[in-house]
Amino acid sequence: MKVPCVLVLCVLAVSGDIYFHNPRGSNNRLDEQGRERNNGNRCFDSQNNNRGGYNVGSVYYYEGSMLETEWTNQHSCKGPNNHCELVLQYMCGDLVRDGVTTVTIPDNPMLCNDLNCNTDTRFGMHENFDYYLNCKMRERNKGLFTADQNLKPRNRQTARNTRQNPAGTRRGYECPEERDHYPYWHPSPWKDIAVMTNDATRCPYYQAESENVKSRWACVIPYGVMMMYSRRGLIIPNNKEGCEAFRWPKNNPNGTKGVWTEFPSHGLPPPECQEAEFSRDNHLGNGLGGYPNRFNWTIPDINHEKCVMRIRYNISTSDYEGWDPLTNASNNADSIAAGSKVDLSAKYELGNMTTAKARGYVFKNNPVVKLFEDVDLDLRLAINTAQYGRTFQDRTHTFAVRKRPAELSGATIHNVNVRGKRGNIVQVYPAVEYDFVPNTLKVATDDYVHFQWTGSNTNPNNNDGQGRAGTDRSNIALQANQSYTEGTGLAYEPGQKFGHWGRSYPQHLNSVTFLGLTKMDMQTLALLSNGQFRGEMSELDDAGTYFDLGPRKVTMTGTFHYMCTRNNNFSNRSQKGKIICTSSPEALKSIGWNGGNLTIGQGGASLSVSRGTFNDLTKLRLEEWKPLQAEAQIKAAGQKLTVGDDYASNFYILHPQKQLTPDGKKITMKIKVNESSSGETVIYRSSGEHFATWTKINAQINEGIAEFQVDSGGAFVARTQAHVALIVGIVAAVVIVGLIVVGTIIYFKKFPEKWEAIRRRTRYAQRSMANKV
Repeated sequence: MKVPCVLVLCVLAVSGDIYFHNPRGSNNRLDEQGRERNNGNRCFDSQNNNRGGYNVGSVYYYEGSMLETEWTNQHSCKGPNNHCELVLQYMCGDLVRDGVTTVTIPDNPMLCNDLNCNTDTRFGMHENFDYYLNCKMRERNKGLFTADQNLKPRNRQTARNTRQNPAGTRRGYECPEERDHYPYWHPSPWKDIAVMTNDATRCPYYQAESENVKSRWACVIPYGVMMMYSRRGLIIPNNKEGCEAFRWPKNNPNGTKGVWTEFPSHGLPPPECQEAEFSRDNHLGNGLGGYPNRFNWTIPDINHEKCVMRIRYNISTSDYEGWDPLTNASNNADSIAAGSKVDLSAKYELGNMTTAKARGYVFKNNPVVKLFEDVDLDLRLAINTAQYGRTFQDRTHTFAVRKRPAELSGATIHNVNVRGKRGNIVQVYPAVEYDFVPNTLKVATDDYVHFQWTGSNTNPNNNDGQGRAGTDRSNIALQANQSYTEGTGLAYEPGQKFGHWGRSYPQHLNSVTFLGLTKMDMQTLALLSNGQFRGEMSELDDAGTYFDLGPRKVTMTGTFHYMCTRNNNFSNRSQKGKIICTSSPEALKSIGWNGGNLTIGQGGASLSVSRGTFNDLTKLRLEEWKPLQAEAQIKAAGQKLTVGDDYASNFYILHPQKQLTPDGKKITMKIKVNESSSGETVIYRSSGEHFATWTKINAQINEGIAEFQVDSGGAFVARTQAHVALIVGIVAAVVIVGLIVVGTIIYFKKFPEKWEAIRRRTRYAQRSMANKV
């Protein structure tokens, strides 16, 4: 008897997959009160759970400021269970908007105000109508592997029909073919920020093919012709030969021609590309280290009020090699029943393809396999070939990027925001409860911190929380100081500690100091008083959903622990943050196989890691210490600096302070030095923890820059020391001159008549010269 059973869970059973938390991802949600979103097709295809997303999320950022982006993805990355790629992108446009309705924008201008859907502000819109019109009329890429998905009908031949979306279901004005593939081969409004991948050796390809740096080509047809024949079978060729041969009406030599046209690149640097950070399967939670997976984005200089950001997450099966050029349309199924022609025999050691097919090892929907050759037992696998190379997506609500005020020119600005929404962990899932982002921030004095957040008044009324039902509110107050001895204290940086994470009470404003802010700023953070005058504020009910303190300069050092007084229900929820302020600037960056650069401050020091130097993602941190600060650290370690005579640079501390590179590979480090005209400038390295020994490093110094190679972290400094050979030469010359003088004196004392003869000749010469003059 044959016993059917389910061996593997179908991907369709997955409840959701990737969600932006900072900036706030919409998941197609728009200020709606239900736990489920109203319309999953509003602006884009997320493939996510209907309960995901945040109602609102519009904020602004200053150009060049640091934004920590955070997300959760349900399936794994950086593991053996699948191939994983994450792509971060943004776009800006005068017509980009969130809209005011959850209804999907029409693709028929007759249904829009003024017969123009692009300008009908009722509807949310990212890509515009013209972009989608071209997509739905453009020939799809027929060289792609689509397995046994049914893409043969005449109405499934354009770029809106893909393996993942064979029927071409419309979501906003998104182009399904562009959504499902990266890098895409036709023009797109999306600009690349970063790519994170399981296989960093793909990074050179991603960076070279990015539309940031490489132009795109497309067949251009007059807009009027496209509008007239968009529903009459006109298909725009997707290649040069087809475009140049195109005529409409067909076979009419005098018909409309296509023009194969180049669209310039975005003119931006290539995207950053690195290994993805680890995340486990079936877990919408934190990554390694207890923090969400994240990427630090330096906001570009774009000065635009209407921008949106997206993250795409592709997981692909390892049952076949999707990157193999032989995995293409030639492997597509001739019929749905027959399944695709991918040969699985080698993968499962079944001898040949005929044997594999006889036992059901065929890449198709829900195959029945004979797992044991000599046992009469068939197992049905829950496989959906449309989702074995599946892309998930989330997009933010719109945000603005603004020019800095003149007084912030050149300053480092850190954004501090709030993620999460009202409710307990079950009610908000797959979103999250409240937290500050970054939860732990490290800054230097003279940096700026920009406190800003937003929230909603339309969360489900029965969601748990303090204050008025359905509302998000946040504030900041410094926590009370530690009462009891607990923990090791190793988590705290050098410097005074203000407040304590274990406390649930705030300090009184009259006795508090926070980052060196004014009392008025601290009151504003606590009472949200810049946007609210009086009212019921015990639980912030009468405050607005949006708060912006603006950038504030950090003038104090120490570790500051702060909390939100409203969203801090002990044992239920905790909204607390920490800011560590030091007198030394620092820079952080994760660099992997693809290499990269790290620069601190205004270029005092920099690192350059060549491609292939690291085998995996390595988190580097570079600190800068002034000499007095370094001397205090060295003294605290019970050591002395015994090399060199004077300082030619600040100290630079590279973390982690251990061997960083394998197989003798090196990192290039550069630091600014003050070259001495009277001595030699030498670079020394020591452990930044013990300072026990200092080792000279060979360096090339040119025009005030010392360049050298390192393979380990540690403390680095340039010292001047006198030129020993020059000093020895001068001393020898002085000694010789002295000997000559002494010898001369002794000679003339022994032979005084010689000295008298010289004196007579000198007087004679003087008289002779005087007569001539």
